[in-house]
Amino acid sequence: MLGYDCYTGVAVDQPLLPGIASDDLFSGTAEPRRYGFHGTLKAPFAIRGGCSVGELKRAIGEFAAEWPAFEVGTISPRRLGRFIAFTPDDPSSDLLLFAAECVAAFDRFRAPLSDKDRQRRATHNLSPRQQALLERWGYPYVFDQFRFHMTLTGSLPEERISSWIESLERHAGAQPLVIDALTLLEQASPDAQFRVIARYALEGRR
Repeated sequence: MLGYDCYTGVAVDQPLLPGIASDDLFSGTAEPRRYGFHGTLKAPFAIRGGCSVGELKRAIGEFAAEWPAFEVGTISPRRLGRFIAFTPDDPSSDLLLFAAECVAAFDRFRAPLSDKDRQRRATHNLSPRQQALLERWGYPYVFDQFRFHMTLTGSLPEERISSWIESLERHAGAQPLVIDALTLLEQASPDAQFRVIARYALEGRR
């Protein structure tokens, strides 16, 4: 959908959207194209000193083995600020709990925020609660501030958002979503595209 396959690291054909010019489509999806179509559960972080990617992979595997797959319901394209993302049509307590557990379970692998990361995150008019979450967990939109989304565009001109949403609704509409795996991605440098390095099926039983 975004024109990038984060499994192979290669560009793929991007489907045209009705009413959206190809140049607008390419520029409007440039930012999310860097990391591929996904839903974030634990925000990107640098590995803490003394920890390794191998240890993180084992921890994710053990975590996934204990959690069962679950249905979220349907998701639809909506605006979030100036960008558009798939978000759940109805609240999902299972998804909120799962996301919170992911944040907490893997935080021991996260290096403390650098001053640069702190300044970058703090430019988004954070509330006092969000600022506190940023300092404690390295990201401001977790726990009660979390909103699951699967990003479809970068920041769009205000006057174009409605037409993008209408086009995406015609192209995709509401889609069912099942959370059945956790995927670990890696970014080799701050400007690099994300690449999948491991995927773990949720194998727990209810």
